[in-house]
Amino acid sequence: MGGALVVFSGGQDSTTCLFWARERFEQVRAVSFFYGQRHRLELDMARAIAEEAKVPWELQDVSFIFRIGKSSLTDTETAMDTDVPEGGFPNTFVPGRNLFFLSIAAVCAREHGMRDIVTGVSQTDFSGYPDCRDTFIRSLNVSLNLAMEEQFVIHTPLMWLDKSQTWELADRLGIFDLVRRRTLTCYNGIPGDGCGECPSCRLRRRGLERYLERRKRSGEGRVPSPEGENTHA
Repeated sequence: MGGALVVFSGGQDSTTCLFWARERFEQVRAVSFFYGQRHRLELDMARAIAEEAKVPWELQDVSFIFRIGKSSLTDTETAMDTDVPEGGFPNTFVPGRNLFFLSIAAVCAREHGMRDIVTGVSQTDFSGYPDCRDTFIRSLNVSLNLAMEEQFVIHTPLMWLDKSQTWELADRLGIFDLVRRRTLTCYNGIPGDGCGECPSCRLRRRGLERYLERRKRSGEGRVPSPEGENTHA
């Protein structure tokens, strides 16, 4: 296959997707975004992982996002929700984030002669964010194709995987330790296993425990992982 651009945050999901893409595409690039997030450390970690993977990396400044929408991930004065509120979504939701990220990624991909875009969104184990749903990705894929008269394909390898299966996929890809020790998923900006208390850390930890227990029961170093590929065109 040809080249693919990975939307890359330096977290568990996007790192897994980066190496998933490397396994399938002849050329892979990564793009990260500064959107006013609390912790710029994730961008440093993203750059380091991309360099180690020998993947060209670029950073796009989309800091206008935090100026037009409020989220506890961009506003240090807002206390972070610990659970999904009934009838809504947590204030860790950044309005428009994936809409902006994927739209800009499509423009970047086009400039590099790429039509495949990879993102780590999932609606199986997620925090209630509407822009992580399969219906949104499908709709946006059509819109991007119409907007630029192109045939982009948005790949969502993790869409129907829970967090334990995402760990399993990382293990199959040979990056289990990298993901566990050198990615940043924690909302409080602590690498690796993180703070253990924020919603992202709890979700990550539950998935890890389930996968390790399943791997232990299998009696093997690791268990076969489902492909988990979801592709939209």
